[in-house]
Amino acid sequence: MVTAPGLSVERSRGEKVRRWLSEAGLLRTDLKIATEPGRLVLPLLRPPPVPPDGTELVERVFDPLSPPSAGSYRDRIDLPEGERAKLPRAFDVVGDIVLIRLPSELKGRGAEIGRALLEFVPGCRLVGADEGVHGEERRRRLVPLAGSGPWTTRHHENGLSIDVDLERAYFSPRLAREHARVARQVRSGERVFDLCCGVGPFALTIARDGRASRVTAVDHNPVAAALVRENARRLGLDGRIEVVEERVERFAERSGTADRVVFNLPHGGIKYASGVGNLVEIGGVLHYYEVTEIGAQERRPRELCRVFGGDSKGFEPEESHLVHPYSPREELVAYTLRRSS
Repeated sequence: MVTAPGLSVERSRGEKVRRWLSEAGLLRTDLKIATEPGRLVLPLLRPPPVPPDGTELVERVFDPLSPPSAGSYRDRIDLPEGERAKLPRAFDVVGDIVLIRLPSELKGRGAEIGRALLEFVPGCRLVGADEGVHGEERRRRLVPLAGSGPWTTRHHENGLSIDVDLERAYFSPRLAREHARVARQVRSGERVFDLCCGVGPFALTIARDGRASRVTAVDHNPVAAALVRENARRLGLDGRIEVVEERVERFAERSGTADRVVFNLPHGGIKYASGVGNLVEIGGVLHYYEVTEIGAQERRPRELCRVFGGDSKGFEPEESHLVHPYSPREELVAYTLRRSS
């Protein structure tokens, strides 16, 4: 333990004052922040000339901040064992932003968790709590935990740099392998529809690979559609991608067919199944993503073939696989169906 000067601040203002001290070069980073009822005590290299309002200069005993032995942000957080056991082991990195899903029991510890991630992840600028995708435009509800700046960033995957707006347009970094996997399957001359495309990673990857004769990216969120257009322009792919700002059911009513259709709407997508099935050319392929109850994956492909086929079309299952766990009882599954008639 080390005795050093500190700045006592209300817990609710702790992150703001910590950032200010860090930017001023006054924060001591080799010592753990001390906690007191309702307050944090930030260890100082030297006192600020004018302490912020509501803070108090004190002398305190601080614990040394040991380097993480297990290579985890979790080792940078001093929590009681009961709370520590609930710390998420996984988080998402999108450009210079980190997103983490916090259990309700840890939401009061958000600032501490955010600060640990900000220090642990190289190049991190902003840490946010991901409270899920909401509404028809699939906008993500985000709560800032640490760091600063907007929810816009440039994300790199599969050799592409994609501008995203995490708060206003759908994007998931957990699908990077799927974006590449589907793009590899596209054959020369295929027409491809990317439905509910978000910022367009499927469409952009397929267009970049250059085998498709036409790629159409569809989303009714104007922010998402604008980002697809801008990404395509910046990457020199705007001549290969048509962007349609329209609801998927309206697009299905007026459009022709495609050799390959990507439909990534894991919640509620099934209600558009009949119309989406009409968009698949006979002999063509549908890539459908769905949150499926654990244990149902074996029977689900046949069920989906009947739903997408309706009364007039035939589909056969080709392949399905787990993309990632979604909840204790559900998982995100990729289903590949081929239209037979």
